[in-house]
Amino acid sequence: MSTLETLRKRSGLLVAIVGVALLAFVLTGVFESGSTLFGGSVNSVGEIGGKKIDYAEFKNKVDKAIENQKVNNNKASLDQTETDAIVQQVWNQEINEQVLNKEYEKLGISISDEELYDLMVDHPHPALVRYISDPQTGKVAPVFADDKTGQISPAKIRQFTQAMTPEQEKQWSQLETYIRQVRIVEKYNNLIKNGLYVTTAAAKSNYIADNTNNNIKYIIKEYSVIVDSTVKPTEAELNEYYNAHQQRYKQEASRKIEYVAFNITPSSEDIIETEKEMKNIASEFKTKTVAEDSAFVVAESFNRNVDMTYHTKGTLSPIIDSTMFSAEIGTVVGPYLENGTYIISKLIGSKTAADSARVRHILIAYKDSGASPDIKRTKEAAKTMADSLLTLLKKGAKFTDFVENFSDDNGKKMPPNKSPNESFPGKGGDYGWLNANSSFVEPFKNAGLDGKKGELSVVESQFGYHIIEVMDTKGSEKKVRVVSIDKKLQPSNKTLQGIFVKASEFAGKNTSEDLFEKAVVDEKLNKRVAENVKENDRTLAGVESPRPLIKWAYENKKGVVSEPLEFGDKYIVAVVTEIREKGIAKLEEVKEQVTAKVIKAKKASQLSKELNDAIAGSPTTIDALSTKLNLPVQQAQNINFNSVALPGTSGEPSIVGAVTALKPQTLSKPLVGEKGVFLTYIESRTEAPALKDFKAQQASALSQLKPRVDYEVYEALKQNANVEEHLIKFGY
Repeated sequence: MSTLETLRKRSGLLVAIVGVALLAFVLTGVFESGSTLFGGSVNSVGEIGGKKIDYAEFKNKVDKAIENQKVNNNKASLDQTETDAIVQQVWNQEINEQVLNKEYEKLGISISDEELYDLMVDHPHPALVRYISDPQTGKVAPVFADDKTGQISPAKIRQFTQAMTPEQEKQWSQLETYIRQVRIVEKYNNLIKNGLYVTTAAAKSNYIADNTNNNIKYIIKEYSVIVDSTVKPTEAELNEYYNAHQQRYKQEASRKIEYVAFNITPSSEDIIETEKEMKNIASEFKTKTVAEDSAFVVAESFNRNVDMTYHTKGTLSPIIDSTMFSAEIGTVVGPYLENGTYIISKLIGSKTAADSARVRHILIAYKDSGASPDIKRTKEAAKTMADSLLTLLKKGAKFTDFVENFSDDNGKKMPPNKSPNESFPGKGGDYGWLNANSSFVEPFKNAGLDGKKGELSVVESQFGYHIIEVMDTKGSEKKVRVVSIDKKLQPSNKTLQGIFVKASEFAGKNTSEDLFEKAVVDEKLNKRVAENVKENDRTLAGVESPRPLIKWAYENKKGVVSEPLEFGDKYIVAVVTEIREKGIAKLEEVKEQVTAKVIKAKKASQLSKELNDAIAGSPTTIDALSTKLNLPVQQAQNINFNSVALPGTSGEPSIVGAVTALKPQTLSKPLVGEKGVFLTYIESRTEAPALKDFKAQQASALSQLKPRVDYEVYEALKQNANVEEHLIKFGY
């Protein structure tokens, strides 16, 4: 047997051996380098300026940022929205480091320690002021505010930084880093803004364009006179237009997803069972004593909350409000259904309180109570002091003297715009009249509204111990305390299973795009369509937290139908109906748009010929042509180069531009516009008034350019860095 014949017989084995060897080589590369068979790196969350961003390093930064947020907000965990925001912040920081920081370094932009100190202490940066101010009121936090003016105080900042705890030092360091970055960005943007210049020639040109006005007549032969279906573009015409205008069809990678939802809702059996269960709980609730109520509510309620608030009439649910204000203590109402939740409510207390009260107070704060970081006394010492002062006040001590000598409330200090004889909120501890809707803390309000005129008491709030005197009261109203047991109406496991089976059967039977579409029609389902879905999108209409669905769409091919995916209160079955990759869209992807453009161009050509034929005939005035073509003459006044549109149109920039270039008393040639083909005639033109100096126009143009720098420069640098984001592949 010849060698050639032997090779022929063994060729299948040889191919298999070579295939295995190649596969081993490829897989070795995958496992050694972290690359993927589909390109890129399996360990990369994206690419910025040609540098791949390592997943492990990125994840470490995200985890640290999440932990910091938990500490700062005193939370055990963050919700999805908060987590998504942090991921985006970390990603933006990566862009800053890879793109912007290089720009800053190249230009030598930096912030010295001395400059940072000035921004943090001597002349606090506006971003710092916002950070340490109440977002609702805009007031600077008391620990950083001047006692008299309420404005930020460098002295107070120095005092704070010299007595910081280790945790405060850590947070302050993070704040310094933030302010340093903010100021560097400002310097960079200011460099660009200060480098902008509008020439005199440009300012003059803009001035003339804005102020040279034309009064015109025109007729328009609209494209709508030709029915679209009568215009048949050829494939050659479509290709010619597409090839000539490809840059119009640049696109980012996107997906089109179509989906149906199977809503997870309670069945009629679930409703009956839940109502039965709540009726049994209501019967037991009626037997509980006041002492047992709170524990029973916590044990049986979905929210496990015990409301200790006394409510005024009109503040309870409308379903129980009237009943609770006329019922006896111990009355149980329900179960009743409200906003998808069964509720049982019990009246456990009532009282009569003042509509409004005037009070004054002495605040005895303690360390970390929130009043001032300067307070060093313990909570126990503060309580002892408050009780002692209360005893002395009851024996006749002067209240205002104690306010002056002992109160830790900065509100007692006279504002700089007041004189000693003028009143102000807080003077002598007196904050005037308050009611149930006043913004004071609840213990403070309740002491006033529940007390009697002349009554003295000590109550505690987050600021410390308040010695409160009720100076006067007005009116009275009944208040009630109601506790409630709630149970959200939810589908049972049996119902959930049934809905899941239904969704699974739909997905299992309809495994292609065609079958999916047919089933939607046959079963009369409500199909939703998500167009142009980007890889980094975080919202989809009708889908709660849709990132897993978007991830699925980017991991599958066109026509693939998903298994049921759970999102909030629904199962979703989806199909990928279109995949678009980054770059120039293919003709078949934009054929509809291209066809519309070609049809419009063919109509324009036909209508232009008709208008040219009309012009070539008898007298060619605009009015004569109007009669000949049976088209109305329309007029437009004060049209200049920067006019947005002509009357009766949504926008005709090419027609406006042509008009400003024509000579007065001149009939134009057919002009192709957005709505149709135009013939125009300039009746008169008012030239822009002559100017010798264009400094004002230059300044105005600059004022319009500069605000664009902050956003557009960043976007330009980002675009040049060819940023690619693949966070979704890693569940972000």
